[in-house]
Amino acid sequence: MRHGQYEEEPTGEFNWRIVQALLPYLMRFKGRVLLALACLVLSKAAILVIPFFLKALVDGLETKGGATIAATLLVGLVLAYGMARFSNVLFGEIRDTVFGRVTERAMRFLGLEVFRHLHRLDLDFHLNRRTGGLARDIERGTTGISFLMRFFVFNIAPTLFEIAMVVGILFFNYGWIYAAITFASVVVYGAFSVMATEWRTRFVREANVADSASNTRAIDSLMNYETVKYFTNEEFEADRYDHELQAWETARRKNRLSMFTLNGGQALIIAIAQTSMIGIAAFQVRAGVLTLGDFVLINQFMIQLFMPLGFLGFIYREIKGSLANIERLFDLLDVQPAIEDAPGATELALKDGGIEFDGVSFHYRPDRSILKDVSFRIEPGQKIAVVGASGAGKSTLVKLLFRFYDTTAGQVRIDGQDISKVTLQSLRQAIGIVPQDTVLFNDTIYENVRYGRPDACDADVDNAIRLAHLSEFIASLPQGTATMVGERGLKLSGGEKQRVSIARTVLKRPPILVFDEATSSLDSKSEQAILAALREIAEEHTSLVIAHRLSTIIDADRIIVLDRGSIVEQGTHDGLLARDGHYADLWRAQQKRRNPAPASVADEVENPDQLR
Repeated sequence: MRHGQYEEEPTGEFNWRIVQALLPYLMRFKGRVLLALACLVLSKAAILVIPFFLKALVDGLETKGGATIAATLLVGLVLAYGMARFSNVLFGEIRDTVFGRVTERAMRFLGLEVFRHLHRLDLDFHLNRRTGGLARDIERGTTGISFLMRFFVFNIAPTLFEIAMVVGILFFNYGWIYAAITFASVVVYGAFSVMATEWRTRFVREANVADSASNTRAIDSLMNYETVKYFTNEEFEADRYDHELQAWETARRKNRLSMFTLNGGQALIIAIAQTSMIGIAAFQVRAGVLTLGDFVLINQFMIQLFMPLGFLGFIYREIKGSLANIERLFDLLDVQPAIEDAPGATELALKDGGIEFDGVSFHYRPDRSILKDVSFRIEPGQKIAVVGASGAGKSTLVKLLFRFYDTTAGQVRIDGQDISKVTLQSLRQAIGIVPQDTVLFNDTIYENVRYGRPDACDADVDNAIRLAHLSEFIASLPQGTATMVGERGLKLSGGEKQRVSIARTVLKRPPILVFDEATSSLDSKSEQAILAALREIAEEHTSLVIAHRLSTIIDADRIIVLDRGSIVEQGTHDGLLARDGHYADLWRAQQKRRNPAPASVADEVENPDQLR
């Protein structure tokens, strides 16, 4: 599979590599697997002797010349029959209990592997994913693994073994005709089940795709609840969801009708075989060739054989469905991140934290260049600000610094080390960021702050809260730091979320700090307080500031002005104003917006792009 891509449609092939991939999980618990197999053998042995006890009971109860079975023998046969029945159930339960931990542990290990893999994938994958459908695929895949491991090991092979034993018993005890009917019915049943299941698997896949699509639509709509309300588009969203549900309903109907065809055909094959065997046995009893006990034994074997055989048809169908579900999970694991550690990557050796962009060019698509030959250096301990109109490439610099993407040309270096040749873990540990759009976990304020350094002590967390000027806000809440912030932090305002983000970065205390329009959601009073805190935090740290409000970066050591992906100016605030170029135009536009003079709308917003 190609880098960063996840196939939405299943391939349609029977993916036997899935079964091979699950074998290592079985091998981790050899003792439990062997014990479960031993219980399986004992369970099958118990069920195979049951018909013989029934035959002995019936033959013993049949009166021959006035003689009847002795009471002691009768009690013994009844008790033996009961013990065989109980042993079959008991050993089956022990088997399931012992093997249960193997399947649960396999689900845990594989679920953890998928979770880690998703976090290893690059930003581009996550920007293009469909969260609802992806979550549904993972859920169905892990459930399918549980089913596959339990039933593939303990139902298919044992049932085939039981069929072979029954055919042998019937052949040696009652002649070839019974064995031939049994064998032929099993072969026809199996062939029909395989062909019919292969035919209907596409309907299972269609239902899964429709299910994922409807779930994706629902999750996407609910995550954008406020937007739906703002535009009163409840009915529009309901119609779109209903459209997906209609496709799901159609797919499910096809699935159900194909199931009817499969079940009906299997039932017909079983009915013909049982009727033939019982009919032959009945005439042989009438002719005196067989006893009533033999008739009961043959009937009991047919019941015992076709019950698991019918279940085997169900198992095969479910295994096919499980493989279709697991296939998507393994397709996901096949996706390779576009950004990963280079062979032989070393840990980033931080000295002073100097950053250099050397001839950096970048594009998301070849026909649209974002950055063009950008070069600048941030000396250790310096505060460098980057400004420019919307779309100039400011935030792209941050993504390249974090190596969410690799440069198209040029290099980004930290302390002289090319960041493409150091480990991603060490690189990102060295950088702290306060993003423009802060997304919080659905947890308490305190735990969201602690996320900056999960092993931090309470005193450090409290200090970070104080430095981010969150204390007064938290004190006004009935539950204080234990207040839940809601999904993605929706219970907090933009400014409150941004201060939590600032506190997180304060707690991390990395040598390099990035502020991506970090005060964009704050009012003027809060902004000044936060700026003072940021200046305190940034002392002796290398800082890169992506700025919208130019008033927040007038103290920067150097200001870089980007325009359409290129550096057009750089210097101090006063020096750039004196130059009267791009930066001066941006400054005047923002000052005019803050202190509007009487003018026409056209004069007041001369260039909307410059207001960003």
